[in-house]
Amino acid sequence: MHVAKMIDHSLLRPELTTADIHRGCDIAARRAVASVCVRPSDAGLARTALAGTGVLVGSVAGFPHGDTLTAVKAAETRALVDAGADEIDMVLHIGRLRDGDAAYVRDDIAAVVAAAQGRTVKVILENAYLADEQKVAACRLAEEAGAHFVKTSTGFAPGGATLADIQLMRASVSPHIEIKAAGGVRTLDTLLTLHEAGATRFGATATEAILDELAARERGERPTQAPAATSGGY
Repeated sequence: MHVAKMIDHSLLRPELTTADIHRGCDIAARRAVASVCVRPSDAGLARTALAGTGVLVGSVAGFPHGDTLTAVKAAETRALVDAGADEIDMVLHIGRLRDGDAAYVRDDIAAVVAAAQGRTVKVILENAYLADEQKVAACRLAEEAGAHFVKTSTGFAPGGATLADIQLMRASVSPHIEIKAAGGVRTLDTLLTLHEAGATRFGATATEAILDELAARERGERPTQAPAATSGGY
């Protein structure tokens, strides 16, 4: 199991400076993670910083509330593609989903999928605001709209990834649709437990702590203390 290649190193907090983004990209490159997930304005910077490293550049559309106009989400996605983004994590319209407006939610996602021009699209459900039947509906609508992943959370809501949600999401989509866990994934044990339940990608700010813990275990050392929680953006 290549744990590093399941991690999207998150660089989404609003207070991050350009220097912070450069440091985050350096961590991502040194640790050979799957991707960085950066704010839209940082996509071009990350593309340059990570050139030749094999680390993908991800960014976000309609983040973090999901309530921007569909046309704006699509335009944002096209701009991210132009800036060199490989993956798009979009937030569905949470309120319309809670309304039961399936057509709106499906079309909103489909517009981003079309604008992504074949690039990977991950649909953030923001499960903290949803009942189980709404989570199931969101998963099915994301698949119908052509998305590649369904994702638990932005990291900015009251709750993040849970084992129950990963199990429910895995049962609600076809095998080719992947699951991303985000929000509260701060330890190796959490990552491994959610992976066993079906998650294949993880949004994390505690990337180095997780991978240091993995290396320590592989050396046969005793587990270290879990890192302190960080607020916002996974």
